[in-house]
Amino acid sequence: MRYRKLGRTGLAVSEICLGTMTFGGDGFWKVIGALEQDTVTKLVKSAFDKGVTFIDTADIYSNGMSEQVTGEAIKDLPRDELVIATKVFGRMGAYGAGERSPEAQRRFDNTNVWGLSRKHIFDSVEDSLKRLQIDYIDLYQVHAFDPVTPLEETLGALDDLVRSGKVRYIGLCNFAAWQIAKSLAVSDRNALARFDSLQMYYSIAGRDLEREIVPLAKDSQLAILPWSPLAGGFLSGKYTRSGAPTEGARRVAFDFPPVDKEKAYDIIDVMKEIGDARGVSVAQIALSWLLHQKHVTSVIIGAKNEQQLADNLAATSVELSSDDLKRLHDVSKLKPEYPGWMLERQGGERTANLS
Repeated sequence: MRYRKLGRTGLAVSEICLGTMTFGGDGFWKVIGALEQDTVTKLVKSAFDKGVTFIDTADIYSNGMSEQVTGEAIKDLPRDELVIATKVFGRMGAYGAGERSPEAQRRFDNTNVWGLSRKHIFDSVEDSLKRLQIDYIDLYQVHAFDPVTPLEETLGALDDLVRSGKVRYIGLCNFAAWQIAKSLAVSDRNALARFDSLQMYYSIAGRDLEREIVPLAKDSQLAILPWSPLAGGFLSGKYTRSGAPTEGARRVAFDFPPVDKEKAYDIIDVMKEIGDARGVSVAQIALSWLLHQKHVTSVIIGAKNEQQLADNLAATSVELSSDDLKRLHDVSKLKPEYPGWMLERQGGERTANLS
């Protein structure tokens, strides 16, 4: 296991981050995973023993149960060696099963129980700390962009949490490039804590991040933390042109994130060839490709059992040759879009002879 700096900070994180969306399984979240405490504790301990010190969760995962079982699982591990990340934004209970009671509907309709207002952030951080059974959160991430709340209010609240010691670093998830740039400008202008990490969807079958956000992250020294590196299980090796799971697989119940399946099958074909030549799985090649991208800091993986965890962690030992990387790049590359193709045409010659 290798360790990398989180953006421009002095914080080091393991190149693999253990995601916890499969923990708990309350309501809607059962389709993703429903791991109970004993299994969660074993998985977390096994990951830690293999060098994974970075764990990512969110308040809304299983309506708080994911944080709760994660907190129980880490309580006997050395806190100073762990980097614990969680998130704020979502409406707790929004993804429950069945009809809502009148009381649940009233809460669901209350706009103050979600978003990135000062009130909701301050309420949520206290709840997360209690569920996780910790005194501080290493990386507190906003789970989405809030079009209702001014960035000044959100960043001011997060800055107060950093200054109070309840939060050490802040990050964001799922912003557009212009929203990230504006956030950094607000922090700079007002001398506030700034976002140091971007948790975004990124896989070899979904490289849209490379158009605007990767260049921005490089320029601003922001860590990139890919979620769903196997495209919601589509790159697990279970899906081929000749057939796909009809039950049990996550995508059967929850077909997300969106994937251009025909292009993904082309990518899978190449990954299988490379994997077969090395005696490793398609999933390991998909994860290894991300780990070979210099702009990636830590890849967030999920697991439902020890075998799946071990298979994913083994990707850290898979070395891809320059030929492998070229083949994978060529089969998965993005279609040119404006202004990207014009910028390359006009600026390429300027940098062609410069190291």
